Amino acid sequence: MRNGKQKSVSVREMVYTALFAAVLCAVAPFAVTIGPIPLSFATLVIYISAGTLGWKYGTVSVALYVALGAVGIPVFSNFEGGFHKIAGVSGGFIIGYILCALGTGIIVMVFGKKTRAYVLGMVIGTILLYTCGMAWFMFQSGNPLAASLTMCVLPFLPGDAAKIVVACITVPKLRSALSGVSEGRFS
Repeated sequence: MRNGKQKSVSVREMVYTALFAAVLCAVAPFAVTIGPIPLSFATLVIYISAGTLGWKYGTVSVALYVALGAVGIPVFSNFEGGFHKIAGVSGGFIIGYILCALGTGIIVMVFGKKTRAYVLGMVIGTILLYTCGMAWFMFQSGNPLAASLTMCVLPFLPGDAAKIVVACITVPKLRSALSGVSEGRFS
């Protein structure tokens, strides 16, 4: 509550949140398994979601995706769903998606909607994702840190760097387009 008034969620915010959750649900199942952790474009959608919607609605859209997958809808990598995926070796990365969106969105909010803030936010979000995912992977698999880094982080660094570049180009344009739509312009 601010000044005695509670801010309500607009229909536009609900629609955009649901839309980004739906895009994530549509993209994430397409994955390439390159070891115990699959490679997908899910992080690209998460970067764009958090950068475009901000920390609150970007995080909600990712949490919605995780909840849908947890109840069994096949939205996780390789068209799988169910709580067993979250409890499995890659489950920390699924939960880490929420932290990635949260970290990205908070950094962008604090440092402004500038390219360097997007880059910093997405890098911090990725660090949170990797930390959560790798910690859970180590717990589940019993692998030491060096082996876990080799399997869960190093193969993904170039792809995630490329996704960050694409997201940093996409987010400002998407924010501008969506603000035009919210003002009744369709340019």
